[in-house]
Formats: sequence, C-alpha cells, structure tokens
Amino acid sequence: MPISRRAALSLLALGAVSTAPACGTTAAATTTTTAHPGRGERRATGLTANPVVLENQLTGDGGWRLTGTRTADDAARQIQGYAGATSVNAGDPLDFHVSVARDRPFTVSVYRLGHYDGAGGRRMLTSGPLPGRELPLPATDAGTGLIACDWPVAWTLAVPADWTSGYFLAVFETDDGWRSCTPFVVRNDQRAADFLVVVPFTTYQAYNFWPADGRTARNLYRGYLRPGKVGGITERAFQVSFDRPYSGPGLPKWSELDLAAARWLESAGFDVAYVSSLDLHEQRVRPDRHCGLIFPGHDEYWSQAMRDTAERAVDDGTHLAFLAANNIYWHIRLEAARDGRANRVVTCYKDAPDPDAGAPGPTRNWRKLGKRHSQAEQRLLGVQYNGMLASPVPLRITQSRHWFWAGTGVRDGDTVAGLVAVEADGHHPKIKLARKARQALLSDTPYQDQLGRGARVQNTSVYETAQGTLVFAAATFHWCLALVESPYTDARIQRATRNLVTRMLAGRRDRRGLAKGGAAPLSMTG
Repeated sequence: MPISRRAALSLLALGAVSTAPACGTTAAATTTTTAHPGRGERRATGLTANPVVLENQLTGDGGWRLTGTRTADDAARQIQGYAGATSVNAGDPLDFHVSVARDRPFTVSVYRLGHYDGAGGRRMLTSGPLPGRELPLPATDAGTGLIACDWPVAWTLAVPADWTSGYFLAVFETDDGWRSCTPFVVRNDQRAADFLVVVPFTTYQAYNFWPADGRTARNLYRGYLRPGKVGGITERAFQVSFDRPYSGPGLPKWSELDLAAARWLESAGFDVAYVSSLDLHEQRVRPDRHCGLIFPGHDEYWSQAMRDTAERAVDDGTHLAFLAANNIYWHIRLEAARDGRANRVVTCYKDAPDPDAGAPGPTRNWRKLGKRHSQAEQRLLGVQYNGMLASPVPLRITQSRHWFWAGTGVRDGDTVAGLVAVEADGHHPKIKLARKARQALLSDTPYQDQLGRGARVQNTSVYETAQGTLVFAAATFHWCLALVESPYTDARIQRATRNLVTRMLAGRRDRRGLAKGGAAPLSMTG
C-alpha cells in the first residue's frame, strides 16, 4: 500500500532520508525534467510518468514459473534455447536459438518479471506454432574447454517500443508440454530512470554447467572427470560462451537473488530500469543519468571496462548498491565468438597461466592485480569476500543509531536470523578505500569458514564520499531474500534497505552542486 505524504515526511524526521533535494520521485503528481550540459537528461518521475508503477498495476501471470511442469533436462534436451544477446533496447529485435528433441513444434511465451500484486510476472506475448528441430551438441574446445553452439535462429522477437524495461524470460514449450526458459533484459536507452539495475550475466555464464549430461559440461569451476563423475578445478573451462542454453530448465544459478530484488524494488514503486553486465562492459550505461546503480545479486566476474564504469560512476556522484556478496572477485576478459560477434565469450584463467594477458593484467583475482592491494575489490566496495558458510548464521547488528537502521527498532547486538549465508564479505583494515569517505560497518557477524580457514567476521558496509556519494555492500547472499516472502523475510531489513534507496534518491547532487530536483518517494510498500 502507498504510504502517505505525512508518513514520508516522518521518514525525513527520523533521518531515513536526507533533507537535500531529491534527484527523482516515484509517486509525484507531475513530471519534471532537469538538463545539465554534458551530463545528459535527468528526469524526476511521477505517478503518471513512472512506467514501473503503471506496469505493475497490470494483471500478472504466474505462467513463467516452471516448477510443477514438465521441465527439460540436459540429458534428453527436450527443448532448450538461448538468446542472441543478454539485453535488447525496446523497439529492437532479439533472436532466439532453440533445439527441440524429435523435431516437434513449439511456442515461445515472453514474460516480464516484477511484482504484479504477487504474481511475479506478466505474459507479454506468445508466438504462434514454430517448427522445432533437434540440433547437435557442439564440440568442446580441447584447449580452453569452450562449448559454443552454432544453432540457427529459430524465432525473432520484435520488442515493442513501449515495453517497460525489465528482467524478462522467454519460455519455450513443446506441443507435448515440455518447457524451459532463458533470461534476457529489455533496456530503454532513451529514458533516465532513477535507478539502473545491473543483472549479472557474466557471473550467470561462469556458473552455467551446460550440458550436464554426464560427460560434456564445463564451466569456470568444474567439468567431468570421467563419465558420470564431476571433477573440480583441473577439469574446468577457461572460456565459456553465451551461445548456449543455461543448464536444466534454464534459470541461471543465483538468479533468484536478482528476481527477489526486482520484485521488491517494483513493489515499492521505485523508478528502475534494467541492463545487463555486458552493457556495463560495453559502456552503453551512462551512470550520470541515474541516481544509482543497483547490483542485486551475486556479481563475481568483472572486466576492466565494467570496473572502470563503476569507478567513474562513484566519482561522478552516482550511488552504488551491492545487495549480495563476493562481488568483483574475478577479473575477466570478454571476447568475440568464432564468427566475430563481440563479447560472446567470458575468459578467466584464474590461477592458471593466462596466455593472452594484456594491459589490464591476467584474468585472476582482482586483489592480486597491481601493487599493495591497489586493485582489491574492497577499494571500491568497502568490504570484500572472506569466506563461505556451511549453513546460515544470524547477522549481528552494529551502529544501530546510524541512519541506515532508522525506524527498524534495532539495538547493537540484535540479530537477524539466517541472513548471513553461502558467502560473506568482511572488512580488511589494511586495504584502504580508493577515495576519501566516511565508512560505517553495520554488522559484525562471526562465522566459521566452510573451507577450514577458521573464524571469520562478516561486515555489512556503507560509506559516503566527500561529495556525498554512497556505496553500500550487503556482504551476504540472503539480503535480497529478506526483502520478499521467503524463509528469511525480515521487516527490519526491508526498512533498512528502503532507508538506503530513499537516501540515495534524496541526496544525489552533481559535481557543480546543482540539485537533481523532485521530492522523496511517496509510494512504497512492504
């Protein structure tokens, strides 16, 4: 339910948002535009202008959920496909490449994912019947382990120009009911939304273990030691391709974190648009057009161009929010496919010798590049990966009087059950931030590292630069799951995250001190 203007003003009084002029609004009655020479157009969006609010008022459809249906697997490959790009601008075409066992007809239904009154998605269109062909598995490159399909185009989606930017699924279904899917993003390159959500497709592909048929699959972590037996790092690939389906039903590993963030942001009425991590790499993203960049999920694999874009964003006054953990850990290269299409291959040799290391350095840990931790991820994030957990532990809250925790009712030492899980980040005192800032460590959660590296401490972090730019790192995988209905739902984390996003809206100013006009958001739920 929308909160009242009085309630929004009470957030100001509590310190949940800054008293500086806002750079945007999610539910004002009007729309204003502020232009700044050389910095693009900034738009303060309102109830009649925020397409996310309007989109989520439409009737949702749960047909995007594959659970409880006949889902494809990598052995039989009943139906599987991939998109020709990780993102597409509204109004442009996007190709899909699909293989169907036994040459059966199939359809493609396209869903936009969001809130939609809890349905989680909306069906945008369904193709007519399409002729399906069973296509061969590609050969595995003996040197790099690269598995790249060369399947022909099976269907082209002409994306309508009026589609709202978002996280989309193409759901493939055979005439006898077998289903799978593949994700993609619809961008809107002409519109400056308040926040840009960056979907981590490079990390999706790093984990993609397709085809898990007992003999073929490889990703950047493992491969088959022998038929039916999965090995480890010595069997891994050094290159993975976007020209292949995602394993099994087609939802990438850890994509539930990104979907949870999208549902929460859209249910709250924030003005968001979406891009993929490849858009960050290709520098199609102009951070100065947005209040903030939100990295909702596990975003581990970054190229130099991706990092350059994020670093410039902070220096230009654009906020960053990382809502998971183990981000910016591996340095990668994005390389062309065999046919010359740019950025279709993710290369990461990790601790093996990199035969093609160029000026940015070899594809290994960022913290191992440069001298004296000069490229460590904590220099940007404020914290960095420090361990894995065998099972979730409670987050232990610190600095409870900080504006981040305003209105949550927490005290130092209070805990949030099960919030720290899978992987965690912590603060390393010897690694300094890359810019002058005030940092607050908002948790100090003790845990035991699953890999036998002893006791560790997880730290949720936020810092503010001298120019007033915020960089937040949740430092755990379960943060986004606490924002939506899940075993980890927590109203305190919901409120604290709302405090963060609202403060980012309220506090953004450009380098010349010009206010990014508007009022604080007034339509927030959850």
